[in-house]
Order: sequence, then structure tokens, then C-alpha cells
Amino acid sequence: MEKTNRIQFACPDYGAEERQAVIDVLDSGWLTTGDQCAAFETEFAQAIGVDHALAVNSCTAAMHLALEALTVGPRDMVVTTPYTFAATASVILHVGAIPIFVDITADTLNIDVNQLADVLSKLRSHQGNPAKHGSTRTAKAVMPVHIAGHPCPRDEIYQLAEEFQLAVVEDAAHAFPASSRGRPVGKTCNNAVRSAACFSFYATKTITTGEGGMLVTDDDDLIDRARIMSLHGLSKDAWARYSSSGSWRYDIIAPGFKYNMTDMAAALGRVQLRRAYEMRSRRSEIAEKYNAAFSSVDALTIPSVLSDTETAWHLYQLRIPKGRRAAHNREDFISSLNNSGIGTSVHFIPLHLQPYYQNTFGYAPSDFPVSTAEFEREISLPIYSSMTDHEVERVIEAVLIAASRF
Repeated sequence: MEKTNRIQFACPDYGAEERQAVIDVLDSGWLTTGDQCAAFETEFAQAIGVDHALAVNSCTAAMHLALEALTVGPRDMVVTTPYTFAATASVILHVGAIPIFVDITADTLNIDVNQLADVLSKLRSHQGNPAKHGSTRTAKAVMPVHIAGHPCPRDEIYQLAEEFQLAVVEDAAHAFPASSRGRPVGKTCNNAVRSAACFSFYATKTITTGEGGMLVTDDDDLIDRARIMSLHGLSKDAWARYSSSGSWRYDIIAPGFKYNMTDMAAALGRVQLRRAYEMRSRRSEIAEKYNAAFSSVDALTIPSVLSDTETAWHLYQLRIPKGRRAAHNREDFISSLNNSGIGTSVHFIPLHLQPYYQNTFGYAPSDFPVSTAEFEREISLPIYSSMTDHEVERVIEAVLIAASRF
């Protein structure tokens, strides 16, 4: 195939309705946080089935706010997985806490709950030298990641959280709309556990506001604190101050952040939200076509999801053979797809392989062997709802040609 009409790795799916929604906001004269944000929050909370939602400018902001509202602070420990993007651990460091990594399972690439239980037990009994991480305190929260939009074992994680008296902050950046055992990702699995979930609306995500995120919870105190901290710690937001019914007076409750969403972004998000299940259905169709084409190819491993879950299919993570040449094989594979006009990516470079975490915490590739091994053979294929059937077939053909060379 010629390298023409290149298929992008990711492409947002929007049309006339989204454009008109943004134009309507521009014409209204009010561009920042206002009626559209409030409506988006209400509609998103209803979609998840939670009491509260807070629209912010990124999933990173949502996770930071959640940890801060849960009073996670200096020398606390927060347990998560190294197989994730930078933001998951960065926000832990932002509140002064210490990220503790737990490896993943080789099938789903989600956090290994058996290892999680073991790590939590050791932390509680002060085994495993927690001082290596610069902390003498026990774990205060767990941050599971729903990789690629595939729900992790939420019920088991919440059970452990209750047992070890932890809060749960779900990194659900990839996971809207997804569900496990009939419960939407974002809806708490255990009312005895303080929890929140955080979603991303970045340009490549399953619904987009360009940049943006949402914090959802049933916890009244958590949302009250997060809402104040999301806009400079002010007692009243800018919309209330400048509306006809507002007042110029405000109180600074705490030194907060500048994390609010704009009405332009929210207007776009509201239309995307109405189309979310339609777009997921298309991504599921594409995943089924990929699975059917690749499942019988020995050189390829297709994505695995837990039973009783409905995935968002944010990513399609294909894996090539293991072995000492895995990294070299992947570069050849990606090069072959690129020459066929197919955009690809890799998700993710595990955090324990990154210079900061190696230099700060002394991590080595062997510390989390499953994350290391699966990263070395992972390739993400295009899977977005605006892909045509012809484009899907082109991807399949290019992958099969590349796989035939192993």
C-alpha cells in the first residue's frame, strides 16, 4: 500500500452540532465557567449515577483535587500502578505524598489485586522497607487505573480499601463510558469507602472538550472542598460574582488552584456526552473486527478484558511476541505500519523506567517485571468512532503483513 491518505492514530469525532454549541457560547458573551459547566456537571453525574460532578480543565486537575480533598499529604503513601501515564503519579507527588507501585497482570494490563493485597499488608506491618520511598507512614489511598478503558477489578479493590482503611481515587481517564458488573465506572462499589473517580476529555479521549476533565463522587465533603479548591479557594466562583444576582465580594477559604472548565469546553462536552454511547458502539465494532482478524495469528496477542465488564475501548493495545528481540521487533512492526500509512503509538512507558523515578526511588526494570515485559511488546492501533470500514480494513491488512514477518 502507498503511504497516501494516512490513517491518523487518533482523531476526535465531532460535527455540526458540536460546532453550533460552541458558537452559541461565543454569541452569548459569557465564555468561562457558567451555565454550560453547571449543566454539563449535572448531565455527567446523571450518566454515571453519582450525586456530584465537578468540571475541571483536565483529568490531572481532578485527581489532584480529589487527593487534596481527602487530606492526602506529605509522607502519606498512595498505591498505584507504574503502567500508566505521567499524571497518575505526578498528582501524588504534587500533594507531597509518595507513590507506591504495584505491578499489573499480563492479560488485562490492569493492577494485580493479589499483589496489591500483599503490598498493603507489608506496608501496614512496615515490612518491605517503606523508608526507601521516604515515608514512615502507612498507605492512605489507592489509585487504580482503568487502562485503555478496560475496567480493573473494582469490587476487589474497594474490598481491600475498606479492609485497610484507604480512600479510592480511580484514574478513569480512559474509561467513559465503561462499567463492571453492571455498575458504571465512577460509581462507588462500597459506601464505607471514601472515593472519587476522575475522567479525561482530552482531544484523543472517548469524548472530548479539547482539554478537560471531570471529578465525580457521592462524598459531600469531598466535592465541597474540591469545588472551592478548583478556583483559587474562593467562596464564590467567577460566574456567581459577575452574574446579575451575584456580588463582588468573595472570601478566600484556602490557597486553591486555577482548575475550572470554560463554558465553551462544556458546551462541546454536552453534545459529546449525548453521543457517547453511539461512539462507543462504533469503537466496539472496530475492536470486534480487529479481534476476529488477529486472534488466530500466533505472533499477535489481542486485548483481554475482565468478564462482566463493558469496556470503553479508548485504546486497542495489540502485543507482539515476547523475547529478547521484542523491542527491536516492535520498532520493525511500527515502521512497517508507518510505511503503510497507519499511525500507531505505544501505551505507556512504565513510570519505573523513567529517569525521575529511577533516580528518586531507585527503581530498576526488574522491580515490576510484568509492566516491563508487556510494555516492550505493546503497540496501540487506531480505534476511533469516525474511522471508516475501509480504514479499518487497511489497518488489518497492514498488521497482518507486518505480523507475517515474524
